[in-house]
Amino acid sequence: MQAFLLDVANLMLRWLHVIAAIAWIGESIYFVMLDNGLRTPKAAEDRDKGIFGEMWAVHGGGFYHNQKYATAPAKLPADLHWSFWKAYTTWLSGFALFVLLYMANPSFYLVNPGSSWEWAASMSGWQANVLALLFLLGGWVVYNELCKRISPDMTRDGMLSLAVAVMMVVVAYLSTQMFSGRAAFLITGAVMATAMSANVFFWIIPGQRRMVAAMKAGEAPNPLDGKRGKQRSVHNTYFTLPVVLLMISNHYSFAYSHELAWVIMSLFIFAGAVIRQFFVLMHAGSIKPAYPAAGVALMALAFWVAAPSPSPAADPGRAAVSLEEVHAIVETRCAACHASQPSQPGFNAPPAGVAYDSPQQTAAQRARIQQVVASGYMPLGNMTGMTDEERNAIAAWSQ
Repeated sequence: MQAFLLDVANLMLRWLHVIAAIAWIGESIYFVMLDNGLRTPKAAEDRDKGIFGEMWAVHGGGFYHNQKYATAPAKLPADLHWSFWKAYTTWLSGFALFVLLYMANPSFYLVNPGSSWEWAASMSGWQANVLALLFLLGGWVVYNELCKRISPDMTRDGMLSLAVAVMMVVVAYLSTQMFSGRAAFLITGAVMATAMSANVFFWIIPGQRRMVAAMKAGEAPNPLDGKRGKQRSVHNTYFTLPVVLLMISNHYSFAYSHELAWVIMSLFIFAGAVIRQFFVLMHAGSIKPAYPAAGVALMALAFWVAAPSPSPAADPGRAAVSLEEVHAIVETRCAACHASQPSQPGFNAPPAGVAYDSPQQTAAQRARIQQVVASGYMPLGNMTGMTDEERNAIAAWSQ
């Protein structure tokens, strides 16, 4: 019953997280599209009112006329729309999922026993939890300091973008050394998602509140508040696609179990960013096919790096291993989780629906078993103590 209740909590939190993320990302992409699609007002009276740009659109059987003021309108309505709870709900629900699925069992999901860094490989569960929290906090602090120091007045945003790109490569590398593969991809995505939500909480919304307060006091808003909000919003829009990809990456072990997982992750991040750039420019009226082409090229490079060897490495002097021998190893080392009725606490069903209750089920997953066992990703954290001899036997399994 406990495992069932955990699955229920997982399902509901995940659903909430996805709903909030769709709402937040959808609204964010819409406003970026709107901002880039603005045109100079044609009516002189609109320009005299301080309207910076306008956009006409048709959708859902109706016509829409959006207008943006250069600074602020002469009068604000009482029902001014604000956008922030979607961002906060996305982060809070995502963090709750991380606590439930990873931090509740850190020795199993966070610790990387195969790390070349001895201290990381030997971390205890509570140490891994503390490190994960510090990683999220440190990611935000470093990113925020880069923004404040490199382009505080938004005049060096190009250099800032380059610095943030380098930062994400460093984050990808460090995460894959400190944490298990699947957790590393998720935590890197969480670093970006934390920066996105913190941008809203610490910069975008406070700046907008100061602008509204100044208007109500009959004062001119500080233009830097608007520029800072725009800077952080632009960063958020380029983080969007990479974050979405990293959050679903736990379904694809070929990426996070590879020895060059940090390279694969970095290529995916840059691919998402350049693809997003295509849409940003398209909304501004400029079609640049080179950007999606570059994104596809980066993804193709990532897949090339991640591609497995034609056959798992095996001891050339060893005789072929039979299905019966392999199934016996699988029953001992894998079936606690991968069974129709898992005996491992916290599992209500076999992960990914893969069960090894019979030799036939094991045989059907031969390629996948050899891949994840050879990479060291499975068993997770090697909690069942699979030996090198057993890994070599699985690698030599030919039928």
